[in-house]
Amino acid sequence: MAASSRTQVLSLYRMLMKESKKFPSYNYRTYALRRIRDAFRENQSVSDPKTVEVLLSQARDSLALIQRQVGQSFTHLI
Repeated sequence: MAASSRTQVLSLYRMLMKESKKFPSYNYRTYALRRIRDAFRENQSVSDPKTVEVLLSQARDSLALIQRQVGQSFTHLI
């Protein structure tokens, strides 16, 4: 994996973990954190650039989903 890809992957991993920690529900939070760790561990040996790009795209989609879900969790407080 190229250095720039590695940087992107690590940055995305950190963002996913940070956003997942914002879930107010313990069950959602632990599930999301576990799924993120498992998915990244499962794919850590992937070296094909096209496959890495596909996985990065999926992770970005997951990040957007988590951000929406966390944002909706707090709407009842407003």
